[in-house]
Amino acid sequence: MFKVFKGWMERWFADEEAVYLLVALVGGLAVILLFGNILAPVLAALVLAYLMQGLVSALERRGLPSLLAVTLVFLLFLGGLVATLVVLLPMVWQQTAMLVRDQLPHVLKNSEQWLRELPQQYPEVISIEQVNILVNSAQRELAQFGQAVLSLSLSSIPNLLEILVFLVLVPLLVFFFLKDRQALVSWLLGLLPSRRNVLGRVWQEMDGQIANYVRGKAIEILVVGTASFVAFLLLDLNYALLLAVMVGLSVIVPYVGATLVTLPVAAVGYAQFGWSGDFALVMVIYGVIQFLDGNILVPLLFSEAVNLHPVAIIIAILFFGGIWGLWGVFFAIPLATLLKAVLNAWPREEKEKPQELPAAE
Repeated sequence: MFKVFKGWMERWFADEEAVYLLVALVGGLAVILLFGNILAPVLAALVLAYLMQGLVSALERRGLPSLLAVTLVFLLFLGGLVATLVVLLPMVWQQTAMLVRDQLPHVLKNSEQWLRELPQQYPEVISIEQVNILVNSAQRELAQFGQAVLSLSLSSIPNLLEILVFLVLVPLLVFFFLKDRQALVSWLLGLLPSRRNVLGRVWQEMDGQIANYVRGKAIEILVVGTASFVAFLLLDLNYALLLAVMVGLSVIVPYVGATLVTLPVAAVGYAQFGWSGDFALVMVIYGVIQFLDGNILVPLLFSEAVNLHPVAIIIAILFFGGIWGLWGVFFAIPLATLLKAVLNAWPREEKEKPQELPAAE
């Protein structure tokens, strides 16, 4: 057993750079677990800076000074942030409140009538007592959810203060990440060992892939959300903006997000149109949008930059989402890609294969 362990250690940790990689991975995981929530504004600013760095570089290639390019892109970002906070969020909140106040009680009432018919049709499967428990539980949960959505209590003031601090810190960090990018990278490199060939290869591979992923996801959210909003608006579907925002944000979580967001789209469509041709048309067009996203838009945006098997993506979402919540879900694919890059670049001692004897003539 000791010989097996010694051989494994000699193979994977014979090079000192392997130890550096291990320390970096363990340290990064510890930071995520211990300080992930505290560093959320920093991480959000990093994502946004990655998103806008491509535009800054494009303006610099056209001859603009670096500071002017950063300033123009940052002002564009502030304009989008203000438009989102002043225009988009109030409209989404209004439609959410209308959905909770008007639509959910109607859906619950219809569901209650359907449930109360089940004991008569299938008495051996479900009883009236079970139906009453389900109905009472659903009514209680709906009342609590509606109260949380439609009212802001004094207990929510600390959360509002956290959001305000978040909205102040993130733009400041984005500006400095864009303005002092080279200085920050140089400072970080100064903390690393002088021998860092493997770390350099991992960084070069990850830099392009993370940038591609973040920018591609932003474009995908915008395109899918806009297409869904236009389609729902033309179909005269209620809560078109709210549903479009949900569909757009669902692309952050591959496979799982599209499945989950189908439920509210189908529920609103069924509540409005019933079992009719209009309901079928809503679901067909929604399915076409998802098909075009998965088979045309995603390959076009991401190409081979994020080349992970679907099983690996789902496992990464479950693992990182479990230890880091929403941030873990968002960063699941980049983190999984990082682990793949580390494994590919990991220095190891390969055992010499025994030479084969020449074939007899």
